[in-house]
Amino acid sequence: MTTTSQTTLSTDNHDTKWKGSRDAWLDAAFELLLESGVDSVRILALAKRLNVSRTSFYWFFRDREALLDALVERWREKNTQGLVRQTEAYAENIVEAVLNVFDCWLDPGLFDAQLEFVMRSWALQSDEVAREIDAADEARIEALTRMFVRHGYEALAADVRGRSIYLTQIGYISMKTQESLEVRMRRLPAYVEIVTGQMPQPRELQRFHARHQGLDRKVSAP
Repeated sequence: MTTTSQTTLSTDNHDTKWKGSRDAWLDAAFELLLESGVDSVRILALAKRLNVSRTSFYWFFRDREALLDALVERWREKNTQGLVRQTEAYAENIVEAVLNVFDCWLDPGLFDAQLEFVMRSWALQSDEVAREIDAADEARIEALTRMFVRHGYEALAADVRGRSIYLTQIGYISMKTQESLEVRMRRLPAYVEIVTGQMPQPRELQRFHARHQGLDRKVSAP
């Protein structure tokens, strides 16, 4: 015999399965964005991917535009805040500070190069997203500039060095340039010397290498 509590539990489970969750919808949208670009992020396609009712989307988002806004916010938190946090991470000197930033180029958990490429492609279709990109570029360059200033560089030199790091990386992302981790590590000391004027010490490189042991994927240069 089915009790009232069992019936209620069954109904609750059915409703949860039918509606999905806000995070599930957003994760699915994020996957489609990375796979095929913003035009593929459609409610029906997401419902099929999640195996839920199309109408359940509206439990969590007002409309498709609200979902796209949430995707922009996720990119902002992941890439802009990820990069800014790395510029503010503890470092004994500018070389260590720059290596903290270079962690972003090897760890997609800190900065997702594929997502950055997709967002910049989306900006070609949307003035609103283009403004978001402009704001992100400004915030990231300002954070890099502050990092150099904290380590004793004059304001103009700090700005130029920060821009050199950032614009080079964005250029590589836009060109979809990739290199093996082995090649990256060989080039790393020269990159650091170019942007800081100082050659990294072996112990600094060893600590950096240790943070990224076991990686065998290709990474976005530099």
